Amino acid sequence: MASGMLPAMSMQVLILVSVFATAVLSGILGMAGGMILMAILVSTVSVSAAMMIHGAVQATSNGSRCWFLRRHVQWQILPAYVAGAGLALAAFSLLHLVPDPAVVLILIGALPWLARFLPRLKTLNMNHRGIACLAGLVVTSAQLLAGASGPLLDMFYLNSTLSRHQIVASKAITQTLGHLLKLVYYGLIVGVTEDIPGWFYVLAMASAVGGSRVGTRLLDRIADHAFRRISGWVILAIATACLIRGLQDLFKVDFLA
Repeated sequence: MASGMLPAMSMQVLILVSVFATAVLSGILGMAGGMILMAILVSTVSVSAAMMIHGAVQATSNGSRCWFLRRHVQWQILPAYVAGAGLALAAFSLLHLVPDPAVVLILIGALPWLARFLPRLKTLNMNHRGIACLAGLVVTSAQLLAGASGPLLDMFYLNSTLSRHQIVASKAITQTLGHLLKLVYYGLIVGVTEDIPGWFYVLAMASAVGGSRVGTRLLDRIADHAFRRISGWVILAIATACLIRGLQDLFKVDFLA
């Protein structure tokens, strides 16, 4: 795609439909939608445009999800998480890092598997301030590097004693913060110059809000034990896909060829 241009009408429709569908998925599980959307965006627009569109859409999607589930948000987690996220933004701003997506995809894909098999990583729990600060640092770094960080964030929540509504609501507010910081980093610090029409942002964000509303309604129909089981398997499935894609990009090989 040429710099500063959106794809043809069919691709615009594809992106908007993808925004809605992934927002529904994130509304149910509190994750996964953002990573799937990023994969779609980077295959249809430039990386810089993808970061900006993804940041705006995901900030809106997570922000609306947080509002719909606001009575379930665990506000005590936020101060420590914000401190960690601030450290990540400061480090990136100082170093002016340009991401290597292949390496980041490998890291994002490996960590959930490590959490599954290493007992020490299974103690990660967002109810603890130190862990919440670490989550802010690690997850925000992943968002700035790869755009999305769902499997990483889930490692910190699925070991907590929170209910499914509390998990989805609390993840929504921390993810909203991360995507806003991503917009600041790429829009102001890196200085993305892609000229994306305002009307497209409006339609994409409206689609995200609609998808979030549908997803949070469907969340009410899932039991806590089923939520944790399904979320755990979805995390590992996405992690595996990230590992394969990262290794393909890093070594320039096609495992499916």
